[in-house]
Amino acid sequence: MALTGIDVHGRRPRPARFRLWQNPDQLRVLLARGELDYSAVPANLPALMANRGEPVRLLNVSVWGLLWLVSRDPDVAGFDDLRGRTLLTPFRRDMGAIALHELLKARGIEAGAGIQLRQARDGLDAVALMLAGQGEHALLPEPTASLLLWRNRDEGGAPLYRAQSLEQAWAQAFPARPELPQAGVMAAAGTDGDPALDRAVAAAYARSARWCKADPPACAALAHRYLPHMPVPALEESIRVTRLDGLDAAAVRPQLDALYRLILDSQPEAVGGRLPDAGFYGP
Repeated sequence: MALTGIDVHGRRPRPARFRLWQNPDQLRVLLARGELDYSAVPANLPALMANRGEPVRLLNVSVWGLLWLVSRDPDVAGFDDLRGRTLLTPFRRDMGAIALHELLKARGIEAGAGIQLRQARDGLDAVALMLAGQGEHALLPEPTASLLLWRNRDEGGAPLYRAQSLEQAWAQAFPARPELPQAGVMAAAGTDGDPALDRAVAAAYARSARWCKADPPACAALAHRYLPHMPVPALEESIRVTRLDGLDAAAVRPQLDALYRLILDSQPEAVGGRLPDAGFYGP
């Protein structure tokens, strides 16, 4: 997402432009070129960039529930039921992979022994494999999980089930820190450290998130304009099952720090080897 103008100082406003990035590597290139002002990002990426000396700040945490275990087996109620089975996943070195690693570790499930992980190229590849009967269980982000379920129903396939959200499993595995801050909005260097602009963006996002949850059909129709490959019914279902709650990063710093400390214990490179400084948490 690229935002090129919000008028908070009486200046002539510039239009906002939206760009969809496909993977974290592409996002890093866009940021390095100075082509983005604000971006929706996985929660670990701003910490990693800030600890590498890049002038970014995390303005909010907006997504708290995103990942779903989908299964062909109605008896699979959660991740513990996957012992000895193969799980299809599109995640590589990103927040989904990090969260899955920490969850399996906490449940005492060893990847490669207790459970086999099969790597898909991306979320749409995982959907295609599941629809073709080449996968029994998949961990997918929204709205891809809803797309899979919608297409399977539309094509008359054998039933698929939402077995468990990773966030529900996380709360069970980490009762002392049950919330999982997964994604938020990051301010890049191009905003010139403008606190008023940062606050305006964060407040506008929070209002939009509340509107989206209150009116899923209208929100899905709007999202479809920017994601035309996603059917509106799948987007609407995704909105209904995803926790969207734009909270200022400074207000949820304890939850973020708990996540970063957990990652530091086993995957320190994913957050840059240390906790971010206090100025990182905005707006």
